[in-house]
Amino acid sequence: MDSLNLLPTIVEQFWNTSYLEWAGVIFGLLSVWFSSRENILVFPTGIVSVLIYVYICFHWKLYADMGVNFYFFLMSVWGWYNWSKKEDVPDLEITKNSKREQWISLLLFSVFFVLLSLILSMATDSDVPYWDSFTTSTFLVAMYLMAKKKIENWIAWIIGDIVAIPLYVYKGLVLTGFQYLIFTALAIYGFLQWNKLYGENQSKNMQRS
Repeated sequence: MDSLNLLPTIVEQFWNTSYLEWAGVIFGLLSVWFSSRENILVFPTGIVSVLIYVYICFHWKLYADMGVNFYFFLMSVWGWYNWSKKEDVPDLEITKNSKREQWISLLLFSVFFVLLSLILSMATDSDVPYWDSFTTSTFLVAMYLMAKKKIENWIAWIIGDIVAIPLYVYKGLVLTGFQYLIFTALAIYGFLQWNKLYGENQSKNMQRS
């Protein structure tokens, strides 16, 4: 595809976007917005979006992303429970990774990436096995950290979102690629917002002690 035909092709793909993809994008954006506001509605809206994308990714042979969306569903259920207020349990607070937790996160990413790359390149007809594996592995770690209310989840989302933008455009899912551009901006906002909330919580905890 030459550069002269690129823009018209992208515009055409945008207008031909299915209603299902529109629904997935809208609920996905709502989920990220609620997450940045530390609002528990991140999980029900996210569940709707990821179930839609399980189907979309299967149709477009993005098998790793299909798997990660199913994983998002499971983690959303766990995160929903984890964030829920209980009378006998204090609310889960925003925290930062310890050095040990940082290494665990990097190890998880490495294991996911190697395993997914091998599976996609050897056992599927994926034409983007390493690209797909990188974004998926990053999102797996990001979702795990978000469910634990770790600030670093936003860094993982930002990296994965940036890499996902050209991936989805390449696959003809232009609206989804545009969604990830918005996700990147929201993730940056979420990172700044959670850092602010973390600082406020630290100050309150110091005043109590």
